[in-house]
Amino acid sequence: MDFTFTEEQQAAAEAAKGVFAGVAPDAVPSPALTPGAVAETYDRALWARLADADLLSLLLGPRHGGAGLDAVALCLVLRESARVLARVPLLENSAAAAAVQAYGGDEAKADLLARAGRGELVLTVAAHGRTGHDPAEQAVTARQDGGTWVLDGMQTAVPWAYDADVTVVPAHTGTGRTLLALVPRGLEGAVLAEQFSTSGERLGELRLESARLAARNVIDTDGAWEWLRDLLATGTCALALGLGERVLRMTGQYTSEREQFGFPIATFQAVAVQAADRYIDLRAMEATLWQAAWRIASGALGALPAAGDVAVAKIWASEGVRRVVQTAQHLHGGFGADVDYPLHRYHAWAKHLELSLGPAAAHEEALGELLAAHPPA
Repeated sequence: MDFTFTEEQQAAAEAAKGVFAGVAPDAVPSPALTPGAVAETYDRALWARLADADLLSLLLGPRHGGAGLDAVALCLVLRESARVLARVPLLENSAAAAAVQAYGGDEAKADLLARAGRGELVLTVAAHGRTGHDPAEQAVTARQDGGTWVLDGMQTAVPWAYDADVTVVPAHTGTGRTLLALVPRGLEGAVLAEQFSTSGERLGELRLESARLAARNVIDTDGAWEWLRDLLATGTCALALGLGERVLRMTGQYTSEREQFGFPIATFQAVAVQAADRYIDLRAMEATLWQAAWRIASGALGALPAAGDVAVAKIWASEGVRRVVQTAQHLHGGFGADVDYPLHRYHAWAKHLELSLGPAAAHEEALGELLAAHPPA
């Protein structure tokens, strides 16, 4: 394995740094002070700048107006976005578009991809199931009725649900297959109910009651959902890494300036050891992230399926991002809880990412099952 980034991947990261340079992490009200959503919609001005920089079409091929890059490039950009808590559906839109490109029919590609890459429409994914803990593909059923598919079920915590023009919904059939339904905004039989993240963003509970979709809006290709699920999870790990790196940098700056007994508290052994432990967490999060992203991007074979590398990345990301922000809160003292200081917002976003990834124990169990099913030769 060679984790050296290509010139194209590095260029994408540099472009992202430029776009995100002027983003203020505390530009919207604090979730601690807002009973509902911190804002009505995503940061549309930033979305437009991302589109102008061709960062919404990274994974799309030239045929659809994109750069034809891979999951590694996307994760580099997501890492930069999380450092400033960018309020845009970049992960969901990019992953959904990539899945349509890889597995969708020609009509769906023509309808969605070029416009999604230009930022003219927003795609999102319902990936959390009924409760956030059960498999998303089991939350909705799909059955054929003539030339249409009929959907029934519910998905919770759909990100950017009220802003999305199309929501990609995994659903299972009576024969045990999983398909992807491209549910347009306003579809009869599709109802949204408000939910709110710990970060203060508005989510949606999507209920489908005999919602009918034409066959052109259904991706019925084996492996489509598994590939999309792994890409979403790996992208979420990239967000956790970027957020954690920014928080540790904030903590280093604060402890270098804050003095007790005439010395910066960063010079105290107890403080230095805690910061060092969190640095180790971040390096492990980074190594496992790039391993997972590389497996998805390259399609390379390994001792385990790519899902094994994704599980390892999720274990480190879900545990690591929590430890980083908790240590930062501790070392900042009262400043960490001050709503006029941005650290509390990073903590709220970290909790959202941790919940989105799910508990490390569940990923360890999944990894154990993969190891049992693929014993060493």
